[in-house]
Amino acid sequence: MKVIITGASGMVGKGVLLECLDHPDVDRVLSIGRSELEMNHPKLIQVVHKDFSDFSSIKENLRGYDACFLCMGVSAAGLSEDQYTKMTFDYTLALARPLSELNPGMTCIYVSGQGTDSSEKGRSMWARVKGKTENTIAQLGFSQSFMFRPGAIIPLRGIKSRTKLYQFVYDYFMWLVKLVKLIAPNSVVNTTQIGLAMINVSKSGYDNFIIDPVDILVLGEK
Repeated sequence: MKVIITGASGMVGKGVLLECLDHPDVDRVLSIGRSELEMNHPKLIQVVHKDFSDFSSIKENLRGYDACFLCMGVSAAGLSEDQYTKMTFDYTLALARPLSELNPGMTCIYVSGQGTDSSEKGRSMWARVKGKTENTIAQLGFSQSFMFRPGAIIPLRGIKSRTKLYQFVYDYFMWLVKLVKLIAPNSVVNTTQIGLAMINVSKSGYDNFIIDPVDILVLGEK
């Protein structure tokens, strides 16, 4: 299986990347990012691309892939709705649209979030934008598409969050995240489980279009 990953410098994306590089069924990984990752691997191909609003200049690099894992994301904190829409909806669809045309048999996985508003009409700005992004991807004509909505995430394998607030929580309150997992084990996942779940659902499909934490736990064990 050949996969494309965005957001591989972030917490979720790096976790997914590491699992793909280790997995025997994944033989090529194309990472698209604004800067080069500080790692090398025989399976890994890196494309540095600065303008995420237009991927036409690297279009030929996108052919021949079986799955795309869209892990790039940004916090809505401090952003207007227009700014957040540009960085969440516009950038994601700028890549997803040509991928659906070039690779119609592809599986597309988008990392969304718990609380995403599929109606696109709720009061929460970020949830509406995420819902619009999910709904639009689902209509593009991919062979199959899945929306991952992880809740609390435990980073493994030395992974750090690039969001300072999140990393602060991990550094000083990981005990609380682990306590939540003890109380509600189906509400917390780790980065390894997310990566394995993406690989497995791409290979074998799944009954649910929306992938919640409990689904990630199931898929991450296959």
